Amino acid sequence: MVKSLSALLFIREGERLAEGSFWFLAAREEGLFGSGQGLIMEWMKVKKRIAVTDFLMWLIGAVILVFIIGGSIATISEGKYSARHWFDFIVFGLAQGSVYALIAMGYTMVYGILRMINFAHSEVFMSGPYTAYFFAAYFHSTGFLDRFPIFSLLVIFLVSMSTSTLIAVLLERVAYRPLRNAPRLIPLITAIGASFFLQYTYRGLFGSGFQAYPVIKMLEGQILLGELRILRFHAVVIIAAALVMLGLYLFVQRTKMGKAIRAVSEDKEAASLMGIDMDRMIVTTFVIGGMAAGAAGVLYAIMYKQVHFFMGFIPGIKAFTAAVLGGIGNIPGAMLGGIFLGLIESIGPSLFLDGWGIIAPYQLKDAIAFTVLVLVLIFRPTGILGERLTVKKA
Repeated sequence: MVKSLSALLFIREGERLAEGSFWFLAAREEGLFGSGQGLIMEWMKVKKRIAVTDFLMWLIGAVILVFIIGGSIATISEGKYSARHWFDFIVFGLAQGSVYALIAMGYTMVYGILRMINFAHSEVFMSGPYTAYFFAAYFHSTGFLDRFPIFSLLVIFLVSMSTSTLIAVLLERVAYRPLRNAPRLIPLITAIGASFFLQYTYRGLFGSGFQAYPVIKMLEGQILLGELRILRFHAVVIIAAALVMLGLYLFVQRTKMGKAIRAVSEDKEAASLMGIDMDRMIVTTFVIGGMAAGAAGVLYAIMYKQVHFFMGFIPGIKAFTAAVLGGIGNIPGAMLGGIFLGLIESIGPSLFLDGWGIIAPYQLKDAIAFTVLVLVLIFRPTGILGERLTVKKA
Protein backbone atom coordinates (compact mmCIF):
# COMPACT_ATOMS: atom_id res chain seq x y z
CA MET A 1 0.00 0.00 0.00
CA VAL A 2 2.82 2.39 0.92
CA LYS A 3 4.73 1.52 -2.26
CA SER A 4 1.58 2.09 -4.34
CA LEU A 5 0.97 5.46 -2.70
CA SER A 6 4.60 6.53 -3.29
CA ALA A 7 4.41 5.46 -6.92
CA LEU A 8 1.16 7.39 -7.38
CA LEU A 9 2.66 10.57 -5.89
CA PHE A 10 5.75 10.23 -8.07
CA ILE A 11 3.69 9.82 -11.22
CA ARG A 12 1.55 12.86 -10.36
CA GLU A 13 4.67 14.99 -9.83
CA GLY A 14 6.11 13.81 -13.13
CA GLU A 15 2.89 14.67 -14.90
CA ARG A 16 2.93 18.15 -13.41
CA LEU A 17 6.50 18.81 -14.51
CA ALA A 18 6.12 17.41 -18.00
CA GLU A 19 2.72 19.06 -18.54
CA GLY A 20 1.46 16.34 -20.82
CA SER A 21 4.82 15.78 -22.50
CA PHE A 22 4.99 12.92 -25.01
CA TRP A 23 8.29 11.84 -23.48
CA PHE A 24 6.74 11.34 -20.06
CA LEU A 25 3.88 9.29 -21.48
CA ALA A 26 6.31 7.15 -23.47
CA ALA A 27 8.50 6.62 -20.40
CA ARG A 28 5.49 5.53 -18.37
CA GLU A 29 4.33 3.16 -21.11
CA GLU A 30 7.79 1.55 -21.37
CA GLY A 31 8.08 1.15 -17.62
CA LEU A 32 11.20 3.33 -17.34
CA PHE A 33 10.28 4.54 -13.86
CA GLY A 34 12.50 2.65 -11.51
CA SER A 35 16.28 2.66 -11.53
CA GLY A 36 16.33 5.43 -14.19
CA GLN A 37 13.87 7.72 -12.45
CA GLY A 38 16.42 10.48 -11.79
CA LEU A 39 17.63 10.56 -15.39
CA ILE A 40 14.10 10.81 -16.75
CA MET A 41 13.19 13.59 -14.33
CA GLU A 42 16.30 15.60 -15.32
CA TRP A 43 15.45 15.17 -19.00
CA MET A 44 11.93 16.44 -18.42
CA LYS A 45 13.22 19.48 -16.57
CA VAL A 46 15.56 20.34 -19.45
CA LYS A 47 12.71 19.99 -21.97
CA LYS A 48 10.56 22.23 -19.82
CA ARG A 49 13.22 24.97 -19.79
CA ILE A 50 14.05 24.78 -23.50
CA ALA A 51 10.87 24.85 -25.57
CA VAL A 52 10.72 24.34 -29.32
CA THR A 53 9.43 27.90 -29.78
CA ASP A 54 12.45 29.30 -27.91
CA PHE A 55 14.78 27.39 -30.20
CA LEU A 56 12.96 28.62 -33.30
CA MET A 57 13.04 32.23 -32.13
CA TRP A 58 16.78 32.11 -31.48
CA LEU A 59 17.27 30.45 -34.86
CA ILE A 60 15.33 33.23 -36.59
CA GLY A 61 17.35 35.82 -34.69
CA ALA A 62 20.61 34.14 -35.72
CA VAL A 63 19.55 34.08 -39.38
CA ILE A 64 18.65 37.79 -39.28
CA LEU A 65 21.96 38.59 -37.56
CA VAL A 66 23.93 36.70 -40.22
CA PHE A 67 21.97 38.52 -42.92
CA ILE A 68 22.75 41.91 -41.32
CA ILE A 69 26.45 41.17 -40.81
CA GLY A 70 26.85 39.75 -44.33
CA GLY A 71 25.11 42.71 -45.93
CA SER A 72 27.12 45.22 -43.87
CA ILE A 73 30.44 43.60 -44.80
CA ALA A 74 29.48 43.50 -48.49
CA THR A 75 28.33 47.16 -48.48
CA ILE A 76 31.48 48.43 -46.76
CA SER A 77 33.80 46.35 -48.93
CA GLU A 78 32.22 47.74 -52.10
CA GLY A 79 33.11 51.29 -51.02
CA LYS A 80 29.97 52.67 -52.62
CA TYR A 81 29.39 55.26 -49.89
CA SER A 82 31.96 57.83 -48.78
CA ALA A 83 32.47 59.20 -45.27
CA ARG A 84 30.33 62.19 -46.21
CA HIS A 85 27.44 59.90 -47.15
CA TRP A 86 27.62 58.08 -43.82
CA PHE A 87 27.77 61.42 -42.00
CA ASP A 88 24.62 62.57 -43.81
CA PHE A 89 22.89 59.32 -42.87
CA ILE A 90 23.80 59.83 -39.21
CA VAL A 91 22.63 63.46 -39.14
CA PHE A 92 19.31 62.59 -40.79
CA GLY A 93 18.90 59.65 -38.41
CA LEU A 94 19.51 61.89 -35.39
CA ALA A 95 16.96 64.44 -36.64
CA GLN A 96 14.37 61.78 -37.39
CA GLY A 97 15.09 59.92 -34.16
CA SER A 98 14.72 63.12 -32.14
CA VAL A 99 11.15 63.49 -33.44
CA TYR A 100 10.42 59.86 -32.60
CA ALA A 101 11.86 60.35 -29.12
CA LEU A 102 9.60 63.34 -28.39
CA ILE A 103 6.51 61.41 -29.47
CA ALA A 104 7.65 58.30 -27.57
CA MET A 105 7.82 60.29 -24.33
CA GLY A 106 4.03 60.70 -24.46
CA TYR A 107 3.50 56.96 -24.97
CA THR A 108 5.89 55.94 -22.21
CA MET A 109 4.67 58.47 -19.62
CA VAL A 110 1.01 57.56 -20.07
CA TYR A 111 1.87 53.88 -19.87
CA GLY A 112 3.96 54.50 -16.78
CA ILE A 113 1.13 56.13 -14.89
CA LEU A 114 -1.97 54.36 -16.28
CA ARG A 115 -0.55 51.05 -17.62
CA MET A 116 -2.29 51.60 -20.95
CA ILE A 117 -1.12 52.30 -24.51
CA ASN A 118 -2.58 55.61 -25.69
CA PHE A 119 -2.87 54.84 -29.39
CA ALA A 120 -4.64 58.18 -29.91
CA HIS A 121 -1.34 59.90 -29.12
CA SER A 122 -0.47 59.78 -32.84
CA GLU A 123 -3.43 62.08 -33.50
CA VAL A 124 -2.34 64.33 -30.64
CA PHE A 125 0.89 64.63 -32.61
CA MET A 126 -1.02 65.35 -35.84
CA SER A 127 -3.49 67.90 -34.49
CA GLY A 128 -0.91 70.46 -33.33
CA PRO A 129 1.09 71.10 -36.52
CA TYR A 130 -2.03 70.80 -38.67
CA THR A 131 -3.73 73.60 -36.72
CA ALA A 132 -0.51 75.65 -36.64
CA TYR A 133 -0.27 75.29 -40.42
CA PHE A 134 -2.98 77.92 -40.91
CA PHE A 135 -1.02 80.44 -38.84
CA ALA A 136 2.17 79.56 -40.73
CA ALA A 137 0.39 79.95 -44.09
CA TYR A 138 -1.03 83.33 -43.04
CA PHE A 139 2.37 84.57 -41.87
CA HIS A 140 3.90 83.40 -45.15
CA SER A 141 1.26 85.05 -47.35
CA THR A 142 1.66 88.40 -45.61
CA GLY A 143 5.47 88.26 -45.61
CA PHE A 144 5.55 88.30 -41.81
CA LEU A 145 7.30 84.90 -41.74
CA ASP A 146 10.28 86.20 -43.71
CA ARG A 147 10.53 89.51 -41.83
CA PHE A 148 10.22 88.04 -38.33
CA PRO A 149 11.09 84.35 -38.64
CA ILE A 150 12.00 83.73 -34.98
CA PHE A 151 8.82 85.33 -33.62
CA SER A 152 6.76 83.48 -36.25
CA LEU A 153 8.33 80.16 -35.27
CA LEU A 154 7.60 80.84 -31.61
CA VAL A 155 3.94 81.50 -32.44
CA ILE A 156 3.75 78.35 -34.59
CA PHE A 157 5.28 76.24 -31.81
CA LEU A 158 2.97 77.81 -29.22
CA VAL A 159 -0.16 77.14 -31.30
CA SER A 160 0.89 73.57 -32.06
CA MET A 161 1.82 72.70 -28.47
CA SER A 162 -1.35 74.33 -27.11
CA THR A 163 -3.58 72.45 -29.56
CA SER A 164 -1.92 69.09 -28.89
CA THR A 165 -2.09 69.67 -25.13
CA LEU A 166 -5.78 70.56 -25.32
CA ILE A 167 -6.55 67.41 -27.35
CA ALA A 168 -4.54 65.26 -24.92
CA VAL A 169 -6.36 66.67 -21.86
CA LEU A 170 -9.76 66.21 -23.51
CA LEU A 171 -8.89 62.61 -24.29
CA GLU A 172 -8.01 61.99 -20.66
CA ARG A 173 -11.11 63.66 -19.28
CA VAL A 174 -13.67 62.36 -21.79
CA ALA A 175 -12.34 59.01 -23.01
CA TYR A 176 -10.01 57.59 -20.35
CA ARG A 177 -11.00 58.85 -16.91
CA PRO A 178 -14.46 57.17 -16.88
CA LEU A 179 -12.75 53.88 -17.80
CA ARG A 180 -9.88 54.06 -15.35
CA ASN A 181 -11.07 51.06 -13.34
CA ALA A 182 -12.37 49.11 -16.33
CA PRO A 183 -10.63 46.00 -17.70
CA ARG A 184 -7.47 46.92 -19.58
CA LEU A 185 -8.84 45.93 -22.99
CA ILE A 186 -11.63 48.54 -22.85
CA PRO A 187 -9.37 51.66 -22.61
CA LEU A 188 -7.23 50.19 -25.38
CA ILE A 189 -10.23 49.87 -27.71
CA THR A 190 -11.35 53.35 -26.67
CA ALA A 191 -7.92 54.76 -27.59
CA ILE A 192 -8.13 53.21 -31.06
CA GLY A 193 -11.64 54.62 -31.50
CA ALA A 194 -10.50 58.08 -30.37
CA SER A 195 -7.64 57.90 -32.86
CA PHE A 196 -10.02 57.26 -35.77
CA PHE A 197 -12.40 59.95 -34.51
CA LEU A 198 -9.67 62.59 -34.50
CA GLN A 199 -8.30 61.51 -37.88
CA TYR A 200 -11.62 61.78 -39.65
CA THR A 201 -12.64 64.93 -37.79
CA TYR A 202 -9.61 66.70 -39.26
CA ARG A 203 -10.29 65.11 -42.62
CA GLY A 204 -13.88 66.35 -42.55
CA LEU A 205 -12.92 69.86 -41.46
CA PHE A 206 -9.82 70.46 -43.60
CA GLY A 207 -9.98 67.90 -46.39
CA SER A 208 -7.97 64.81 -47.24
CA GLY A 209 -5.27 66.54 -49.28
CA PHE A 210 -1.72 67.39 -48.29
CA GLN A 211 -1.04 70.89 -47.03
CA ALA A 212 2.38 72.30 -47.97
CA TYR A 213 4.08 73.84 -44.96
CA PRO A 214 5.67 77.21 -45.81
CA VAL A 215 9.41 77.24 -46.38
CA ILE A 216 11.26 79.24 -43.74
CA LYS A 217 14.16 80.94 -45.49
CA MET A 218 16.13 81.28 -42.26
CA LEU A 219 16.28 77.46 -42.01
CA GLU A 220 17.40 76.91 -45.61
CA GLY A 221 21.03 76.36 -46.54
CA GLN A 222 23.84 74.43 -44.91
CA ILE A 223 26.23 74.69 -41.98
CA LEU A 224 29.84 73.90 -42.84
CA LEU A 225 31.94 71.81 -40.44
CA GLY A 226 35.21 71.55 -42.30
CA GLU A 227 34.53 69.30 -45.25
CA LEU A 228 31.24 68.13 -43.77
CA ARG A 229 27.93 69.88 -44.23
CA ILE A 230 24.73 69.80 -42.19
CA LEU A 231 21.42 71.03 -43.49
CA ARG A 232 20.39 73.95 -41.33
CA PHE A 233 16.90 72.65 -40.57
CA HIS A 234 18.37 69.29 -39.50
CA ALA A 235 20.56 71.09 -36.98
CA VAL A 236 17.58 73.10 -35.71
CA VAL A 237 15.47 69.95 -35.33
CA ILE A 238 18.20 68.12 -33.39
CA ILE A 239 18.98 71.05 -31.08
CA ALA A 240 15.33 71.96 -30.46
CA ALA A 241 14.35 68.37 -29.74
CA ALA A 242 17.32 67.95 -27.40
CA LEU A 243 16.37 71.08 -25.46
CA VAL A 244 12.72 70.00 -25.15
CA MET A 245 13.70 66.50 -24.00
CA LEU A 246 16.19 67.89 -21.51
CA GLY A 247 13.60 70.29 -20.09
CA LEU A 248 10.94 67.59 -19.75
CA TYR A 249 13.42 65.15 -18.21
CA LEU A 250 14.56 67.72 -15.62
CA PHE A 251 10.92 68.56 -14.85
CA VAL A 252 10.07 64.93 -14.15
CA GLN A 253 13.26 64.18 -12.21
CA ARG A 254 13.93 67.39 -10.26
CA THR A 255 10.63 69.16 -9.50
CA LYS A 256 8.13 68.28 -6.77
CA MET A 257 5.39 67.69 -9.31
CA GLY A 258 7.67 65.40 -11.28
CA LYS A 259 8.44 63.40 -8.17
CA ALA A 260 4.71 63.20 -7.45
CA ILE A 261 4.10 61.87 -10.97
CA ARG A 262 6.74 59.20 -10.43
CA ALA A 263 5.19 58.32 -7.07
CA VAL A 264 1.76 57.83 -8.67
CA SER A 265 3.39 55.74 -11.39
CA GLU A 266 5.02 53.53 -8.76
CA ASP A 267 2.02 52.99 -6.50
CA LYS A 268 -1.25 54.89 -6.90
CA GLU A 269 -2.77 53.79 -3.59
CA ALA A 270 0.28 54.68 -1.53
CA ALA A 271 0.68 58.02 -3.31
CA SER A 272 -2.97 58.85 -2.65
CA LEU A 273 -2.56 58.01 1.04
CA MET A 274 0.40 60.40 1.17
CA GLY A 275 -1.85 63.24 0.00
CA ILE A 276 -0.94 63.34 -3.70
CA ASP A 277 -3.81 64.35 -5.99
CA MET A 278 -3.80 61.40 -8.37
CA ASP A 279 -6.16 62.97 -10.94
CA ARG A 280 -4.02 66.09 -11.11
CA MET A 281 -0.86 64.09 -11.68
CA ILE A 282 -2.47 62.05 -14.46
CA VAL A 283 -3.70 65.21 -16.20
CA THR A 284 -0.22 66.73 -15.85
CA THR A 285 1.23 63.64 -17.52
CA PHE A 286 -1.09 64.10 -20.48
CA VAL A 287 -0.16 67.80 -20.60
CA ILE A 288 3.55 66.96 -20.78
CA GLY A 289 2.96 64.32 -23.45
CA GLY A 290 0.79 66.73 -25.46
CA MET A 291 3.38 69.50 -25.31
CA ALA A 292 6.14 67.14 -26.47
CA ALA A 293 3.94 65.83 -29.30
CA GLY A 294 3.04 69.37 -30.43
CA ALA A 295 6.71 70.37 -30.55
CA ALA A 296 7.58 67.16 -32.40
CA GLY A 297 4.82 67.87 -34.92
CA VAL A 298 6.26 71.25 -35.90
CA LEU A 299 9.76 69.79 -36.20
CA TYR A 300 8.35 67.00 -38.38
CA ALA A 301 6.58 69.56 -40.59
CA ILE A 302 9.81 71.58 -40.91
CA MET A 303 11.65 68.44 -42.04
CA TYR A 304 9.07 67.07 -44.48
CA LYS A 305 7.39 70.35 -45.52
CA GLN A 306 3.82 69.02 -45.40
CA VAL A 307 0.96 68.00 -43.11
CA HIS A 308 -2.17 65.90 -43.65
CA PHE A 309 -4.84 64.22 -41.55
CA PHE A 310 -3.08 60.83 -41.62
CA MET A 311 0.40 62.15 -40.84
CA GLY A 312 0.42 60.84 -37.28
CA PHE A 313 -0.08 57.15 -38.02
CA ILE A 314 3.37 56.03 -39.19
CA PRO A 315 5.39 58.32 -36.85
CA GLY A 316 3.11 57.23 -34.01
CA ILE A 317 3.76 53.54 -34.67
CA LYS A 318 7.49 54.26 -34.98
CA ALA A 319 7.44 56.20 -31.70
CA PHE A 320 5.63 53.34 -29.99
CA THR A 321 8.33 51.04 -31.37
CA ALA A 322 10.94 53.39 -29.91
CA ALA A 323 9.19 53.38 -26.52
CA VAL A 324 9.13 49.57 -26.46
CA LEU A 325 12.71 49.45 -27.69
CA GLY A 326 13.95 51.70 -24.90
CA GLY A 327 11.71 50.20 -22.22
CA ILE A 328 8.05 51.22 -22.04
CA GLY A 329 7.45 53.37 -18.97
CA ASN A 330 11.09 54.55 -18.88
CA ILE A 331 11.62 58.16 -20.02
CA PRO A 332 15.38 57.95 -20.75
CA GLY A 333 14.64 54.66 -22.47
CA ALA A 334 12.09 56.35 -24.75
CA MET A 335 14.64 59.01 -25.70
CA LEU A 336 17.34 56.43 -26.34
CA GLY A 337 14.93 54.18 -28.26
CA GLY A 338 13.83 57.05 -30.50
CA ILE A 339 17.39 58.05 -31.37
CA PHE A 340 18.39 54.43 -31.96
CA LEU A 341 15.39 53.74 -34.18
CA GLY A 342 16.01 56.90 -36.21
CA LEU A 343 19.62 55.90 -36.81
CA ILE A 344 18.69 52.32 -37.73
CA GLU A 345 16.03 53.56 -40.12
CA SER A 346 18.45 56.00 -41.75
CA ILE A 347 21.61 53.88 -41.90
CA GLY A 348 20.08 50.39 -42.01
CA PRO A 349 18.71 50.24 -45.58
CA SER A 350 22.01 51.25 -47.15
CA LEU A 351 24.24 49.36 -44.73
CA PHE A 352 22.28 46.12 -44.37
CA LEU A 353 20.59 45.74 -47.75
CA ASP A 354 22.67 47.47 -50.40
CA GLY A 355 25.39 44.83 -50.20
CA TRP A 356 22.86 42.16 -51.17
CA GLY A 357 22.07 43.92 -54.44
CA ILE A 358 18.59 45.11 -53.46
CA ILE A 359 17.55 47.76 -55.99
CA ALA A 360 15.71 50.23 -53.73
CA PRO A 361 16.81 49.47 -50.16
CA TYR A 362 15.48 52.71 -48.70
CA GLN A 363 11.94 51.65 -49.60
CA LEU A 364 12.33 48.95 -46.94
CA LYS A 365 13.13 51.34 -44.08
CA ASP A 366 9.73 50.75 -42.46
CA ALA A 367 10.25 46.99 -42.67
CA ILE A 368 13.59 47.40 -40.89
CA ALA A 369 11.99 49.49 -38.13
CA PHE A 370 9.22 46.97 -37.48
CA THR A 371 11.67 44.07 -37.66
CA VAL A 372 13.55 45.76 -34.83
CA LEU A 373 10.30 45.89 -32.84
CA VAL A 374 9.65 42.18 -33.42
CA LEU A 375 13.19 41.25 -32.41
CA VAL A 376 12.96 43.33 -29.24
CA LEU A 377 9.62 41.78 -28.29
CA ILE A 378 11.11 38.31 -28.82
CA PHE A 379 14.52 38.63 -27.16
CA ARG A 380 14.11 41.48 -24.68
CA PRO A 381 10.45 42.37 -24.08
CA THR A 382 11.43 44.79 -21.30
CA GLY A 383 13.46 46.97 -23.69
CA ILE A 384 16.98 48.35 -23.45
CA LEU A 385 16.50 50.20 -20.15
CA GLY A 386 13.26 48.53 -19.05
CA GLU A 387 12.78 46.35 -16.02
CA ARG A 388 10.44 43.47 -15.34
CA LEU A 389 7.12 44.52 -13.86
CA THR A 390 5.68 42.94 -10.80
CA VAL A 391 2.29 41.30 -11.04
CA LYS A 392 0.70 44.25 -9.25
CA LYS A 393 2.18 46.85 -11.64
CA ALA A 394 1.52 44.80 -14.75
